[in-house]
Amino acid sequence: MKKPPEINTGSMADISFLLLTFFLLTSSINTDSGIFRKLPPPPDPNAKPADIKQRNIFTVLINKNDRLLVDNKPSDIRLLRQQAKDFISNPSNLETLPEKKFEDIPYLGNYPISKGVISIQNDRGTSYNTYIKVQNELTGAIDELRNALSMDKFNRKFKDLTDPNLIEAIQKAIPISISEAEPKDVGDQ
Repeated sequence: MKKPPEINTGSMADISFLLLTFFLLTSSINTDSGIFRKLPPPPDPNAKPADIKQRNIFTVLINKNDRLLVDNKPSDIRLLRQQAKDFISNPSNLETLPEKKFEDIPYLGNYPISKGVISIQNDRGTSYNTYIKVQNELTGAIDELRNALSMDKFNRKFKDLTDPNLIEAIQKAIPISISEAEPKDVGDQ
């Protein structure tokens, strides 16, 4: 009895491997870069803690039910961006909002910089989705303030600036001052 002819599959494995390699090399893989924050340097153990006035602190608490308490008042995430912008900019120079220190900034002149700090604290049970939404709103508030200043001074949005000196000037005028406390049980609010 004659054996049926076999199909040589050795070259098929080589072709499959080459196709797999081609697709891996030519495809792009999206990677999340996370939340951009510049971490402060480690504190000096001998340094005295900074004395921050209560008017310079914008407190955002998130409970385990994903509800917000902003400056000891219930709030909604849809209002958070505007509340943060009003706090940081203090347009009417109210006594209940942060103080400003004037500093000579290249390309901007004598500019009032907010002494305000945004303090976030969430409950251990806070959902990741709400945590990210709060971070996005606060970052969005700073971005909008930077864009407004950049448009006013340089006729370009902050993200469109290419000169590192101009970027540094805007960043110095409107710094990201967000303090994040360790999660704990912040209550039901």
